[in-house]
Amino acid sequence: MAYDLVVRNARLRDGRVVDLAVAEGRIVAIEPNLAGEARETIDAGGRLVSPPLIEPHCHLDAALTEGLAGHNESGTLLEGIQRWALTKPQLTIEAVKERARRTIEWYASQGALVIRSHVDVCDPNFVGLRALLELREEVRDLVDLQLVAFPQEGILSYPRGAELLEEALRLGCDVVGAIPHYETTREMGVESLRIAFDLAERYDRPLDAHCDETDDDQSRFVEVMAAETIRRGMQGRVVASHTTAMGSYNNAYAFKLFGWLKRAELSIIANPPDNSILQGRFDTYPKRRGLTRVKELLQFGINVAFGHDSVMDPWYPLGTGNMLHAAWLGLHLVQLSGYEEIPLVWDLVTTNAARALGIFDRYGLEVGKSADFVIFDAATDRDALRMLAPALLCVKRGRIVSRTSAPRVEVRRGEEFAAIRYERPGEGLNDR
Repeated sequence: MAYDLVVRNARLRDGRVVDLAVAEGRIVAIEPNLAGEARETIDAGGRLVSPPLIEPHCHLDAALTEGLAGHNESGTLLEGIQRWALTKPQLTIEAVKERARRTIEWYASQGALVIRSHVDVCDPNFVGLRALLELREEVRDLVDLQLVAFPQEGILSYPRGAELLEEALRLGCDVVGAIPHYETTREMGVESLRIAFDLAERYDRPLDAHCDETDDDQSRFVEVMAAETIRRGMQGRVVASHTTAMGSYNNAYAFKLFGWLKRAELSIIANPPDNSILQGRFDTYPKRRGLTRVKELLQFGINVAFGHDSVMDPWYPLGTGNMLHAAWLGLHLVQLSGYEEIPLVWDLVTTNAARALGIFDRYGLEVGKSADFVIFDAATDRDALRMLAPALLCVKRGRIVSRTSAPRVEVRRGEEFAAIRYERPGEGLNDR
């Protein structure tokens, strides 16, 4: 049989080495020593071949805007929001598209071929939204892009916030957003969630709310999200992003809450880069790590994913959109370093993120599914995380969309230089 593309000697996460064949944009065979020819053949050389990484939470309308309205000198979440409010009047559709496109290319070049971006809709002109709606279509051959209508300054606390949120859905946003903890009062926060859920039902959209992104242990809007999800029968379609206050809840309340989160089939997205920097700013010592209870949520059977969140914007001045950086940092902060725990971290930026985004049924390396995959310069997922391995080849619907040359490092041995890899003898690609 003739194929469009065959990847030989591909190492799967379970350790099997197989050949992977692609035809008409889909995976048509995964087996050892596959017979047949292809228009293009790639030798993975025993390297890890994985489904694409997923960015489940970012802000492409704000990407690469750091410094446009002054720098966030305090490094706090609140100053970040204030700087962003000053930045918005400077935005143009062309500039937002240029910065967002470059950021998307950064993500894709490092293996993230699925992105969910929140878009600030507290703007009567919808500059950022219109830019990203256009861009979503223009980059569809590179990444799958979901857009969340995000009321950054509140649904009820911003003039006509509810109207703007609904209009954003009519314009084409894929997901309903909210930010209850930023509303002026708790009562307004609860009401804002009900408005968001009403819109999600009316327009048949999933919901993804920034929720309890604060160190205040009395911020408990995630319980409202769980209750509304169950009441409306929206299990599996709702995401609570951040939930950093959960790290400060007392244990008795937290473990009661876990039961309701599981019943609601709520997904939680933690964002290690941003939250490790933005949270704990009012602490002296001991200083909180700033993330939600990732390990405990996973142990309870609740779906959790990691997001990168910001890339050079008023909240986070660093980053390149590398999801392995976010995963590596999260591994440390939530202490997922046990031998059986490290592979779970890979799940947090792949399969778990796919569940959170509602694409799990069509995601993964299986015959019949879209030929979307990445070859990493490592033998295993552990090594890829440990070494922050580059994505050597990224394939979207059977088409190569990004290529990176494997780095070559040499050290002097006597009078000559010898190539090395950061692997132990007998365990790495050096020895295969």
